[in-house]
Amino acid sequence: MQECQALGAQAVAVGCRLNQESQISTLLPRVAAALGEVRCIVNNDSHVEQDSPAAFSSAGLARHMQGNLAAPLQLAQELYAAMLKTPGAQAVVINLLDQKLFNPQPDFLSYTLSKAALHSATTLLAQAFAPQVRVVGIAPALAVTDAGGQTLALQAANPATLEDIAATVCFVAASSAITGSTLLVDGGQHLQTHPRDKAAASGQPFQPH
Repeated sequence: MQECQALGAQAVAVGCRLNQESQISTLLPRVAAALGEVRCIVNNDSHVEQDSPAAFSSAGLARHMQGNLAAPLQLAQELYAAMLKTPGAQAVVINLLDQKLFNPQPDFLSYTLSKAALHSATTLLAQAFAPQVRVVGIAPALAVTDAGGQTLALQAANPATLEDIAATVCFVAASSAITGSTLLVDGGQHLQTHPRDKAAASGQPFQPH
């Protein structure tokens, strides 16, 4: 937030627990009170726990589905309802997906299933909420930042950076003719066949978030 403010942009931090419907329902009004009418939502928060078909649990799947599917659906619903109050108003929902959907692997099963459901929801919501709300998916490769601040993109010959993903979000937000589509921003990673996720295959413990 402070970096945005340093660039001259208006920015506030508004907390919300995405596993609680009551908090989600108040998020857009609180943001609108601070910044004005909301016209764009970027669903980029993801719940990720490492599991496999052998280690699957219904409780783990439910946690992923709430954060990665139900919360984005409710936010899109809230934005659509807000747009109906203003004749001619239009907005956009951008769902961050994963290139895994186009290069499937059995690792991170519940996470992948939740993102696959959000991918389908992107199409269905685009149909249901048109023309008031566009709904678009962006499927990036894994990109993380190390302790020194260097962006590391994994498993790609021409890795996409965090800046690439952010630029695509801005492009989609400004492109009124794009809806119901998913753009892959992964440096071609989805074109490479990997039977296992490298993070899972490395054997190193995965820190859930």
